[in-house]
Amino acid sequence: MIPMDMMAPLMFGGLVVFLLFGYPVAFSLGAVGLFFGFIGIEQGFFQTSLLQALPERVYGIMGNDLLLAIPFFTFMGAILERCGLAEDLLDSMGQLFGPIRGGLAYAVILVGAVLGAITGTVAASVIAMGMISLPIMIRYGYNMRLATGVIAASGTITQLIPPSLVLVVLGDQLGKSVGDMYAGAIGPSIVQVLLFCAYIAVLSIVRPNDMPALPPEFRTLRGWPLIWKCLWGMVPSLVLIFLVLGTILMGLATPTEGGAMGAVGAMVLAAMHRRLSWQLLWQGMSSTMVISTMVVFILVGSTVFGLVFRGVNGDLWIEHLLTGLPGGAVGFLIFVNIFVFVLAFFLDFFEIAFIIIPLLAPVAQKLGIDLVWFGVLLGVNMQTSFMHPPFGFALFYLRGIAPPEVKSRDIYWGAIPWVGLQLIMVGIVIALPSLVTSFLDAEPNIDLNTIRIEIPLSEDNAPPPFPDQESSPNDDLMKQLQK
Repeated sequence: MIPMDMMAPLMFGGLVVFLLFGYPVAFSLGAVGLFFGFIGIEQGFFQTSLLQALPERVYGIMGNDLLLAIPFFTFMGAILERCGLAEDLLDSMGQLFGPIRGGLAYAVILVGAVLGAITGTVAASVIAMGMISLPIMIRYGYNMRLATGVIAASGTITQLIPPSLVLVVLGDQLGKSVGDMYAGAIGPSIVQVLLFCAYIAVLSIVRPNDMPALPPEFRTLRGWPLIWKCLWGMVPSLVLIFLVLGTILMGLATPTEGGAMGAVGAMVLAAMHRRLSWQLLWQGMSSTMVISTMVVFILVGSTVFGLVFRGVNGDLWIEHLLTGLPGGAVGFLIFVNIFVFVLAFFLDFFEIAFIIIPLLAPVAQKLGIDLVWFGVLLGVNMQTSFMHPPFGFALFYLRGIAPPEVKSRDIYWGAIPWVGLQLIMVGIVIALPSLVTSFLDAEPNIDLNTIRIEIPLSEDNAPPPFPDQESSPNDDLMKQLQK
């Protein structure tokens, strides 16, 4: 006989064991949820009727219009990854910043930010920049660890810069609009890009030999050809950014509609670069199908787990555990960020968002924490899931396309300083919450106690004073209603 108060801890521990054994997350969530649900039914403290809500919940997932933004943004990223846009941007930016030390590193950071604002996917940014920039950096004497680190880190900026898939998922799980999540992420995105550039600037002074300026023979474009090349790469990108992000922030389109326009815009850009083909469309649709299916299965599994977890009072257990931490809201934020950082060694952002965020959101709301700010903060933290050695996906992508002379240890060691910068960014967002909230629309401050509702009455239908009335007010009201 398992005590009722032990069901939630055992259920959470069972999920951890399944994940450590390497079972797929979606099936681990569903299996653990159903297993403990049947145990609870057998022991009499879990209602069978709760499981009858599962079909309705699964149908709700399939009918969630917001989640349609995920396949649109994924398809857009898959097309832009192969359409030649990244090549034009990196070529023009590399020649523009080439004369200064660390010029290629600055170009990679800025192009990573632009690609992040267009594609919304890490894979597209890391693969494109790794294939183009890494050989050039190696050829002209860049430190191997610096080159691999800046490429991987610049690709993960995509997870914070709107229209990030992370922000879409977090908005859905926190019950907040994706437009607010996008607006709140603008400030941290800009600061993170500046932080990365500042790190390169410091390194160019401290260790100048690690990032030499490019020789004149590489800088083949000067004057108006160079300006035209930059404009050819930037203007279509800015137009696409407005179609996707600007229309969402201005309230002209929902995230799903913005994603649809982005998908069409990506195909237009591919046609402009003469890369649009049936093979390209097939590859984009295939990768979109794989990622979208994975997301839906994880959502279904997390729904099963979450339903049973709440049925055995797991939400109360988490709430008592986290609200009892010393330091109140500050202690909660410190614990949560350390917890998410550790989980990111083993889980990707989809898994963290679907498993952990629904457990943390009610506690954060009870402690008076703004959920949009909380979501953006976790989005900054979850960037590290792509950079953690040895399981970070950005490192896997880079390893897959890096030349043979690039060793895995260089990729792993090169990622560590950038993980530190991302953690510094977490501290900045905690210390300066206005970095997020200042971009949000201020809610009207209305004191409900001062509101008075007055109904003007004409002399014809004004009721006489109550003491002088021969009939009751109800009689007069009935006469007026009859008329």
